[in-house]
Amino acid sequence: MSNNKMLGQRIRNKRKSKSMSLNDVAQKINKTSSYLSQVERGLAEPSITALREIARALEVPIFYFLIEEESHNAVVRKEQRRILNFPGSHLTFELLSPDLNRDMEVIEACMEPGAETSEEPLNHLGEECTIVLAGKMHIIIGDKEYKLKKGDSIYYKASLPHKIKSIGSEELRFISAITPPNF
Repeated sequence: MSNNKMLGQRIRNKRKSKSMSLNDVAQKINKTSSYLSQVERGLAEPSITALREIARALEVPIFYFLIEEESHNAVVRKEQRRILNFPGSHLTFELLSPDLNRDMEVIEACMEPGAETSEEPLNHLGEECTIVLAGKMHIIIGDKEYKLKKGDSIYYKASLPHKIKSIGSEELRFISAITPPNF
């Protein structure tokens, strides 16, 4: 994250707007309230899994924490994409849709070989369609597993716990369309 303080402030503001205590959220994400307090003050950087769990506990998409203003643009220039990247996880998510106030959220992900979207399969509301642009993907959806290569796509209910891993020797790149926006 380029700005831990901004991220922490957005987490704190959303938590307070939902009248949840540090302890309420910490229990939902299986972390201590002191850890969450450090994240909110910008002193600790959450992992991809922790940030996804915080977003889920606060019932917002993960990109909520990066979007400050209402955006009504139809076009998102490549250099203006909102980017989430996690040092140490070799994983980058870019928001291709203008904001989260639509019926659909579109993201592009890049994952180095061996990187995964979370430690354990996670779920969220809605449906998701993913297409592989480069590399090879191993995806677990519920109790099923699939291997996809460039050009393959998969459509699934996001309410089933799922996890993506980059396999093979080159970077995995894929685009996912998610409805409603809540990844």
